[in-house]
Amino acid sequence: MPSPLSHAAPASSPCWLVRPRSDGGCDYVSFLPLHGAVEMREGSHLPPQMPLLKRRRHLAADEADACRRLLQLEAGFRHSDPLF
Repeated sequence: MPSPLSHAAPASSPCWLVRPRSDGGCDYVSFLPLHGAVEMREGSHLPPQMPLLKRRRHLAADEADACRRLLQLEAGFRHSDPLF
């Protein structure tokens, strides 16, 4: 059985994490490399509606990796292809 972190992407490449919701939508977090830092975007999506961006922040690469691991291990997020 693969570990929940088996699809972990380094901070130098984009990474999407998704957690399904009971209403058919999902919560998402994307990590996008940006000029030596990582932009973390948190939001939700319920197709066919437009995605909702809830929060955006910039992190150092090591902070982004730690945050990604925490979301996967404790908050139920799983690696995903980009949603949009």
